[in-house]
Amino acid sequence: MPTPAVERGIPRPTGPRVKLRTLLRVASVAGGIQFGWALQLSLLTPYVQELGIPHAWASIIWLCGPLSGLLVQPLVGHFSDRCTSRFGRRRPFILGGATSIIIAVVIIGFSADIGWYFGDRGQKKMRAIVAYVIGFWVLDVANNMTQGPCRALLADLTGKDHRRTRVANAYFSLFMAVGNILGFATGSYSNWFKIFPFTLTSACDASCANLKAAFLIDIMFIITTTCISLSAAHEQPLTYPSIQSIHPGEEMPKDSSEHEAFLWELFGTLKYLPGTVWTILVVTALTWIGWFPFLLFDTDWMGREIFGGEPNDGKNYSMGVRMGSLGLMLNSLILGITSVFTEKLCRKWGAGFTWGVSNILMSVCFVAMLIITMVNSNVKFDGLLPPDGVVIAALLAFAFLGVPLAITYSVPYALVSTHIEALGLGQGLSMGVLNLAVVIPQIIVSLGAGPWDELFGGGNSAALIIAAFAAFVGGLIAILAIPRTRRVDKSII
Repeated sequence: MPTPAVERGIPRPTGPRVKLRTLLRVASVAGGIQFGWALQLSLLTPYVQELGIPHAWASIIWLCGPLSGLLVQPLVGHFSDRCTSRFGRRRPFILGGATSIIIAVVIIGFSADIGWYFGDRGQKKMRAIVAYVIGFWVLDVANNMTQGPCRALLADLTGKDHRRTRVANAYFSLFMAVGNILGFATGSYSNWFKIFPFTLTSACDASCANLKAAFLIDIMFIITTTCISLSAAHEQPLTYPSIQSIHPGEEMPKDSSEHEAFLWELFGTLKYLPGTVWTILVVTALTWIGWFPFLLFDTDWMGREIFGGEPNDGKNYSMGVRMGSLGLMLNSLILGITSVFTEKLCRKWGAGFTWGVSNILMSVCFVAMLIITMVNSNVKFDGLLPPDGVVIAALLAFAFLGVPLAITYSVPYALVSTHIEALGLGQGLSMGVLNLAVVIPQIIVSLGAGPWDELFGGGNSAALIIAAFAAFVGGLIAILAIPRTRRVDKSII
């Protein structure tokens, strides 16, 4: 059972104030991680349908992300809090996660070739689907294994300087935007197979070869950013005696008992959380109920609802997917610009109010997407391209969503890191607590989004309605219930 913070806190490293350019370099690994994540978001839902998995079940494939987030990220955070490696507490996990990402994207990119090698012929590609699902799940586990320790490392380096904690999270969000821009730009280009001709094989057509080439570029990018990040961070190794000092006279639990003690600690910690932290967790959950349907079906929505295509049926769908990738690139550009001003907005308005307003903007954008879908359904273009006005409106909706996405990527983490510090939790476990509020709604959406959409005709509109409602309610709660402390204490926003 968790004990009061004073008795059980994990010591945060102390030492000279870390320079902002060091924090910038450490945060750069987010760009490499997000590059691959952007390719996931823009290309993999359409690709999995081209392999033969129905639209209604595509969301089930994404279930691994929240499941691994529920288990892997808190466990990694827990063990990184107590890691005694001479390379530091966080860096070994970041390196291991980055290596796993590289292995996963190779499996995904070459899944069609793997299926062909093991006997796939014709329209049935079951072996390719198996390889793809394995690679996809490994990729999600690796993403969760890397992001938690990276955010915890930034929190370690900033110590109790709340302003620098916000700045570090803004840097992380900025590099996520850079990774998104490069990833979505890569996904929207359709001629990578001409630059990398060896990717075009008997098992892999031009669309598949583009995906393969894009992931090869991702490998080069993540190697570069990981090297920059790990070389910039100079962690102080955690010694075994300092861990023992947390619980004097107690032996550290080992093997399965350690896992059991950790899970008890993670879930038992919830009853010690103050009301403000519970509010943050509720708003986080509602925010991600809003985001996940969009992140799951964004390019598919563009291909189906706007361009009127179907997977493996003509060029309209693939053109829509590429246009969706362009929209997501614009989204990431706005995300990056917003990240630069996030800290100033929080100082002026308060973090809770800023977060709430961004959630309401997110809801408005989802409603706009529903209106665009309705307008476009009344326009008959008989297999030709949709009107330019409809496409521009869809791109603008994607672009404006970059503002609330930037807030989602930074403000909740800074708020939790600040408010939960009084409990004495290690930063890895703190991220694990917040992660529960991220992944549980994602599990619900993953299980329900596809069948829910199928129940209402097989499109994406039903999920967008739920997303708009959840984002609006979350915004109201953030504005009304998260204290606006900018006038009381500008160091804690």
